[in-house]
Amino acid sequence: MLIALLLLPTLSATPALAGADEPAYAGDDTALARLDNGVQLLGGNVQSPDGVTSGFRLTAGLSPHDLPSFDFGAEIRYRESNDVPVTGATRDTLLDTTSLGGSLLAGVRFGAFGLYAKSGLAGWQGKAASGHAPELSQGGMTRVNGFGARLDFDNDWVSRLEVERVDDPALEHLNMVTASVHLPF
Repeated sequence: MLIALLLLPTLSATPALAGADEPAYAGDDTALARLDNGVQLLGGNVQSPDGVTSGFRLTAGLSPHDLPSFDFGAEIRYRESNDVPVTGATRDTLLDTTSLGGSLLAGVRFGAFGLYAKSGLAGWQGKAASGHAPELSQGGMTRVNGFGARLDFDNDWVSRLEVERVDDPALEHLNMVTASVHLPF
């Protein structure tokens, strides 16, 4: 509700802002390539603020010429986490995990404001880093869902908010809420 109230003034100002060429889901990832057919490749590192999780993501997306306000894409994520305390297990149990996942992305742009959603799957493997915990799952498949918003101010400032949730209790450390403001120079 608070986010909606904060974004309300920007929604009314959206028509006055310049339109963005970047897809709604483009964040601070580096543009790797733009192909002749309109496909754009984006990539970047992923790291949690506490330094426990690191990895990368690669996104390929397209904004069809017939639907210039819509963006479609696919994302591949690789994440590695070390010494993550596991809730529900013994207190001295730490878990090391490796996950590889993919999501489909869909977004819509209203001038400089864009909204997007993602949904996909992630496969993961884990092992107890300390102690013996036979009750811990050693891996599996889980759903990944997320949504986000992006706002460009005069094609200079870019603000972005993204929420991503992994639907497995052993992977709660991969749930992320990121907010950023970028000024390219």
